[in-house]
Amino acid sequence: MFPSDRFTLVERYAELLATEGVVRGLIGPREAPRLWDRHLLNCAVLGELLPQGATVCDIGSGAGLPGLVLAIARPDVRITLVEPLLRRTAFLEEVVDGLGLDTVEIFRGRAEELHGQRRFDVVTSRAVAPLERLLGWSMPLVAGSGALVAMKGSSITEEIEAAQDVLVHGGCGVPEVIVLGEGLLSSTTVAVRVPWADPTRVSWPLAVSRSPGAKNRPPQNRRKKRRPA
Repeated sequence: MFPSDRFTLVERYAELLATEGVVRGLIGPREAPRLWDRHLLNCAVLGELLPQGATVCDIGSGAGLPGLVLAIARPDVRITLVEPLLRRTAFLEEVVDGLGLDTVEIFRGRAEELHGQRRFDVVTSRAVAPLERLLGWSMPLVAGSGALVAMKGSSITEEIEAAQDVLVHGGCGVPEVIVLGEGLLSSTTVAVRVPWADPTRVSWPLAVSRSPGAKNRPPQNRRKKRRPA
């Protein structure tokens, strides 16, 4: 799941999650012993759904799951981590700088602040919100030929049913539920992929909306520039 020359990076990331991540409240103490099965490997298999050289936006990135895992597993993609909380973005900055992940940028703010400003090939998330709400945050960031690709649980079928009106009125294509990691993981990963129904007619109702605090303020990249060695 990880290139051989990147395995040291994911090991270091796992160590940071199990130490600083727990101390800062980003990972529960009970999760530390099962980081690989329940978090790192489960996120890594999502890389199968990323096109070569894709631009990826990970909303509600938290401790960097799945965004940082994908950045390590897929060095060919460029990833934007979107996270509103300062203590979480501070941790993300430290990990990105410490591991030298030059393909990652961090935006401290909400996904809505990027609506109408940025588009990505893939917009991903993990345990952020039910699909009905997630569509409103994610689809305005999806490029015409791109897709929402979210990690979900066993209730995804019910979530799709509940989101039917939003899917239809938003011009979305038919959601595809994909099971990843069969035969590889002790617990498989369930993902849902939602493309646009017509890539040439992308007109999500929230595409130019902004959060109230961002009305007259352009989004800023909060990623600090790395000093040259």
